[in-house]
Amino acid sequence: MKMLKQFRSKIREINQRYAKPKIEMSKGVKFSLAVLRIYLFVLVLLMIYKFITVL
Repeated sequence: MKMLKQFRSKIREINQRYAKPKIEMSKGVKFSLAVLRIYLFVLVLLMIYKFITVL
């Protein structure tokens, strides 16, 4: 149990350290990342739909 708490605190520490990116992104990069996020979300939805309809 103690090991899990230490692991969780280490993950929180890492997440806080990298919460704000230190590099500047152009509008094109931000747009590309947004499109990629939407595309991946749609793919996950399609996989869930296919899984449900096959059952």
